[in-house]
Amino acid sequence: MESRTRKLSRAAILLAALLAMPMLATASGATPADTGEPHAETKRILGDLQRVVTPNGVQSLEKVRLGGIEQWISIRGADRDNPVLLYLHGGPAQPMMPASWTFQRAWEDYFTVVQWDQRASGKTYRASDPVEVADTIRIERYVDDALELIALLRERFGKDKVVVLGHSWGTIVGMEVLLQRPEWLHAYVGLGQVISVEENETLGYEYALRRARAEGHREAIAELEALAPYPGPEALHRDRIGTQRKWSIHFGGLSSYRDNANQYFASQRLSPDYSEADRQAIHEGSLLTLDRILAEWNIVDFRGVHEVGAPVVMFMGRHDYTTPSQQAADWVARVEAPAKDAVWFEHSAHLAPLEEPGRVLMALVNRVRPFAVAAGDGAPAR
Repeated sequence: MESRTRKLSRAAILLAALLAMPMLATASGATPADTGEPHAETKRILGDLQRVVTPNGVQSLEKVRLGGIEQWISIRGADRDNPVLLYLHGGPAQPMMPASWTFQRAWEDYFTVVQWDQRASGKTYRASDPVEVADTIRIERYVDDALELIALLRERFGKDKVVVLGHSWGTIVGMEVLLQRPEWLHAYVGLGQVISVEENETLGYEYALRRARAEGHREAIAELEALAPYPGPEALHRDRIGTQRKWSIHFGGLSSYRDNANQYFASQRLSPDYSEADRQAIHEGSLLTLDRILAEWNIVDFRGVHEVGAPVVMFMGRHDYTTPSQQAADWVARVEAPAKDAVWFEHSAHLAPLEEPGRVLMALVNRVRPFAVAAGDGAPAR
């Protein structure tokens, strides 16, 4: 059977719009306190409030070498014996690390949480020459980077398995990890799961146009109708996908009950782990990756995956039209897996950890962590 990796060499990926010695031992000792940094005192306070102080805790902000380049990770948790959870962010160049301070601290009582700025993303963008990295912006390389990182984490923490949570673009990488190395996973969690890119784009477009017509929004109607047929048979240009995203976001398809995602972008400004230069690099990384990923846009389609070798849990925002949730619901209902679950977040779109942080925490503790505890990894939740 043709490997999924080879298939992905001609695949399209959703665009939205995570045992070296630590370079920096703690987040509070990182970049934000640098002289002249915007919001330096606020960042210092947040960093101190979130400092891990438990005897068996871990808090590290460091560079590791993956795929031949230096890449940044954050590792945080109250107890090193807890299950490891790797967050694969979206984009592909939209890291969750600088926004994670808004919701992640509670996760760290139950998991050792790893945020990873992927290739050409955020802090990692600044760690290598973008010219040299540009030719490596391929889906297979991201998947291989993820597998290298999981191997590193398994060795460092003495774990046979980890939990992988893929978000948006990260669900493509995460699904590949699931298919290639199910024996390394306690569970795979898909948040904003992409199943078929073509169907994803079609549903998002139809939603935006439907809402525009219902509200009589002439500008939106004109711009969206000008895209028809969408997505069309050719690889999407950045302007076409940009127009679709502009209006699906406006009508709440990224962040429910909002016409923007300002809470996500604004929170990055106060990250204890990020300097202003790191934050600016997010935009630069998006420019570097955009056209290269669009060139692989033709077909990503996991609808033909009928069986997987590790438990799967789908986290689905009821109002998500960036990655329309019904695709994930249909897929998980029919896939064969050692165990499977589907969790709906009724007041979320694409950013459930920010939109419903309490319910996401409870879903992780009650619906995901038991897979690790059953395997003897970590004590039962208390």
